[in-house]
Amino acid sequence: MKNVKKNKIVVSVIIGLMCFILVFTMFIQFNTIEQTDLANIATMRETELREELAKWNTRYEELYARYQEDEVKKQEYQNSLGTDTEASDLLENELNETNILLGLTDVTGPGIIVTLSNNSNKNIDAYDLLELVNELRLAGAEAISINDERIIAMSDIVDINYSFIVVNGNRISSPYVVKAIGNQTYLESGLTAKEYGYMDNIIKGNGKTATLERADNIEIPKFTGKLEMNYAN
Repeated sequence: MKNVKKNKIVVSVIIGLMCFILVFTMFIQFNTIEQTDLANIATMRETELREELAKWNTRYEELYARYQEDEVKKQEYQNSLGTDTEASDLLENELNETNILLGLTDVTGPGIIVTLSNNSNKNIDAYDLLELVNELRLAGAEAISINDERIIAMSDIVDINYSFIVVNGNRISSPYVVKAIGNQTYLESGLTAKEYGYMDNIIKGNGKTATLERADNIEIPKFTGKLEMNYAN
């Protein structure tokens, strides 16, 4: 009886954590959507608009499918409370998935690698990296790193005196190798879209240097910093 009660408490905590991650992920998606340059959209041709709407419709369906999956998992928790072994296995699997979503586990998978480099005329700045991370998240990246620094929700990417860039409190330098694991087609098209794409407009359009390549076995290390909540409780 004591073990069952303990399992119920643990399950409640895990369910709450999974719901928080789902809501936070959806917030990032919609917050980035709000930042889309409407002026550029107005100049897009009809065919491009249709393609863009189709892409957003696909992303919405994927998010809704993930929501439904979480609802199914909640039901599985409730059905397995009577069996300690089944509940334990479910909790272990969910904890592993949660650690991956939080960036606390090394991950490997297909995706793309974007390399930004300083050249004789222009330097890469923190804004370039922030924009790139936002575009990759919008395109569905499941894991991102910059020079092997894992990017999580609370990662900082800042310029220090316009001399160098700091990520997760650690100084990094050019070339900036940004790795992203996810659907390669979505990730690549999200950066190379015509007229308003990140690669042509934000980077190459401003005289900066960048390359993009696909890779089938990208390795992204876990976040090694300290997770702290200073205001939320």
